[in-house]
Amino acid sequence: MTAQRSGGARLRTAARDLAMGGRFALSGRQGWVRTLLTAVGVGLGVAMLLLAASVPHIAQVRQERTHARDLNPSGDYGQGEKPGDRTLLAADAKTTYHGKEIYGYALQPEGKHPLVPPGIDALPAPGRMYVSPALKKLLRSDEGGELARRLDSRIVGTIGDEGLEGPQELAFYMGAEKLSPPGTGTARVTRIGDTEEGGPIPPVVVLLGVVACVVLLMPVAVFIGAAARFGGDRRDRRLAALRLVGADAAMARRVAAGESLVGAVLGLFFGAAVFALGRHLLGGVSLFGLSVFPSAVVPGLALGALIVLGVPVTAVAVSVFALRGVAIEPLGVVREAEPGRRRLWWRLLPPLAGALLLLPLSGEVENTPQGDVHEVQVVGGVLLLLSGVGLLLPWVVERLVARLNGGGVSGQLAVRRLQLNSGAATRAVSGITIAVAGAIALQMLFQGVAKETTVSTGDRADAQRIGVRYVPVGQSLTGSERLTAALRKTDGVRRATGYLESYQQLVGKDKYVAVGVGSCDTLREIAAVGSCRNGQSFRVEAPRGKGEVPPPPAGTKVRPDTEDDSQDRKPGHVWKVPASARTVTALPDIWGEDSFEGLLLTPGAMPKGVTDDAVYVGRVQLAAGNADALEHVRTTVFREDPAASVITFTGSERNGYFVMMQRVILAAAVGVMVLIGASLVISMLEQLRERKRQLAVLVAFGTRRTTLGASVLWQSAVPVVLGLVLASGFGMLLGWALLRLIDQPVADWLVFLPMAGVGAGLIAVVTLLSLPVLWRLMRPDGLRSE
Repeated sequence: MTAQRSGGARLRTAARDLAMGGRFALSGRQGWVRTLLTAVGVGLGVAMLLLAASVPHIAQVRQERTHARDLNPSGDYGQGEKPGDRTLLAADAKTTYHGKEIYGYALQPEGKHPLVPPGIDALPAPGRMYVSPALKKLLRSDEGGELARRLDSRIVGTIGDEGLEGPQELAFYMGAEKLSPPGTGTARVTRIGDTEEGGPIPPVVVLLGVVACVVLLMPVAVFIGAAARFGGDRRDRRLAALRLVGADAAMARRVAAGESLVGAVLGLFFGAAVFALGRHLLGGVSLFGLSVFPSAVVPGLALGALIVLGVPVTAVAVSVFALRGVAIEPLGVVREAEPGRRRLWWRLLPPLAGALLLLPLSGEVENTPQGDVHEVQVVGGVLLLLSGVGLLLPWVVERLVARLNGGGVSGQLAVRRLQLNSGAATRAVSGITIAVAGAIALQMLFQGVAKETTVSTGDRADAQRIGVRYVPVGQSLTGSERLTAALRKTDGVRRATGYLESYQQLVGKDKYVAVGVGSCDTLREIAAVGSCRNGQSFRVEAPRGKGEVPPPPAGTKVRPDTEDDSQDRKPGHVWKVPASARTVTALPDIWGEDSFEGLLLTPGAMPKGVTDDAVYVGRVQLAAGNADALEHVRTTVFREDPAASVITFTGSERNGYFVMMQRVILAAAVGVMVLIGASLVISMLEQLRERKRQLAVLVAFGTRRTTLGASVLWQSAVPVVLGLVLASGFGMLLGWALLRLIDQPVADWLVFLPMAGVGAGLIAVVTLLSLPVLWRLMRPDGLRSE
């Protein structure tokens, strides 16, 4: 019974002390200001953490929306399906406008009751279309004039939210008639929606996502910890007064915990409010082509609970831990004396442990099965290595400023302030230095993953060269020639050609030959045919030493490729390579591509069925100096057939998962940078508020305001410069270790320069923004003391 009473008494005592700390946090003007600053700092971090906790739900909802509107769920374009009362033809009409991707389909019903994609009530008639709200706004703006000419349909409705991936997505459904039969670009739709999961994500992309999460969220945690220590000097003096009236050291720690707990709890409420407001505003924001519906921004239950419980516990732990170096005595705070020297040995242990976790994984990610990237070990290694920046910065600043002497008055004031207490200054910049180190490592990993996930297309990159591919309705040579003529008349086009191309099977052999059909003028751009008239044919050989599949000799039996049984066709018409076919040499790289090799036919020599599986192959050369030439070409091609593909020759293609991950990370980085800037402003204001009386006293004794302003700049510059040097070193080390995981060399050892520049620029802007507050704090009323 006595033990129970004793335990109950201890709990009541602890609760009383915590409540007293809470009353201190909310008493007096200074207490409210300090608590509100802490709440704002913690709240901004909480808002970012809640947003990060919503990412899994955002990704899930986005995937569900994408699958729900899939018009080609089987992936085979419905070539084996029969038309029916509920079927429709859907031509993939996705296009690009000034770098913006636009989702779209041309729809043609095949029955009286066709299926309808989500977001619209009925299929649009030919010449009509449904558009997303964002596309509607773009089409009605001056910027969207060329796009409006391209789509050239009357808007009859708006696509609902259920039919869009995000509120700012550019999307449309347009009515059509006479679409191509099911095949490349056009699908016969018998059901809408795909329930199957996508393909496996490459392990290097998974690694990139894991590292990005750590790099982007670690500075947030650092800022929350720094915010919990706002007003530390004044708090310590209050605790000393408590000791004077009889409180012991344990009670002082409990009171300090109560003060921090109030600020953290208020920060939770403020963060929740900021998150709710930001969640509502997210619907109107698009970053790097990504936008989300507010309803999708919902934190996971487990992660949300962890934030609600973890933030107050972390704030209390940071505050109590900070008291370890302060002896709070009844007659004052033993802090004004010469501070003890910081020790180095234990600060080296975390980064060394991080390196030991990462180095054994060299080459493991590249050679591991899909998805297995040792996430726990990687996260631990990255966390420990990045923590080295924050742990070593106070020690480095202390050692350097201890050796600084002389200089101007402003420099001496700044150095002396740092010599007395450099902790507040280093805490203010530790978050940005960790962010810079992480950004350097992430950028190095980006370069390695980009190389790992980029596949060469075999084409020579050329911004002035455009390719066009589409299936003309009925594989018509007339349609082919019509598009070529339209391309030649397009504004900004210097040169254009196009022909029909198909692959024919050599009878009795598992070999195929490319067959091109075009006018004599077109054939002259492909090969050195010399004199040409309609009815002639040519065997085209590649230039010497470059051939791979020589054309079949005269008399060889050829027929259309009927390997695809889903077409339910009879074997194609067999024809022979004409005996009159002249052998000519392909022109070398006239369009910057591999030379043509196979058979070229004029329309008069075209056998029956030779164009049954033909596609239009166009080549366009743009005139230099016309910035809109590419968009004009896209418009010309789209108006001929929305399903036609316009190809830009970039020389390489990147994995779709990597492109999406890159967009997500860049969007998240923008949010983190906004948080960092806001947190730095709050931290700077808190430091100036703590020094209000000292600044006013110095001005009263005749110190010039410009001198004090310069001292504040120097006081920020020293930790910033040292922090960025540390961040550059640790960032490069971490980036090198991560690149070893995927067996990629360092592509650019100077990648730290722009990152360090951004960090320095951000801190410089924040410092300059704080100068008006500094001038106000130097007024004589700052001499008053409560």
